[in-house]
Amino acid sequence: MSQERTLVIVKPDSIQRGLTGEIISRLEQRGLKIVAAKMMQVSRDLASRHYAMHEGKPFYAGLIDYIASSPVLVLVLEGKNAIQLVRNTVGATNPVNSAPGTIRGDLAVETGRNLIHASDSPESAAIEVANFFKDAELHSYERATDRWISE
Repeated sequence: MSQERTLVIVKPDSIQRGLTGEIISRLEQRGLKIVAAKMMQVSRDLASRHYAMHEGKPFYAGLIDYIASSPVLVLVLEGKNAIQLVRNTVGATNPVNSAPGTIRGDLAVETGRNLIHASDSPESAAIEVANFFKDAELHSYERATDRWISE
């Protein structure tokens, strides 16, 4: 499989709890490369676009309020099978169902405060990356360790 890019949002609860470094460290330890990063306050408009698939659901308004309530750290990660690798590292949406050793399984308690967003498919990753980053903000580079991570 070729290299994939995926979007990760370190959500407001992670920022407020001081878990940003722990989360980034876990993702980098899996061999994923950060190709873009920025801390930002998500506008309600951007939040509405990002969570459009949930519009009309009972939790939608609270989700928009939450993601716009505090700064987030938005990352684009790259690696072989990056989308599935990130999702496996993050754990199930509901932390109660997340395996120990995953970010949510170790650090989160409930769905409404599950610490991190990760794209769920190549299609959503492409849309989400484009919503948060301009092409010029995405970086391509080789790491000395890349040859020790993937064949």
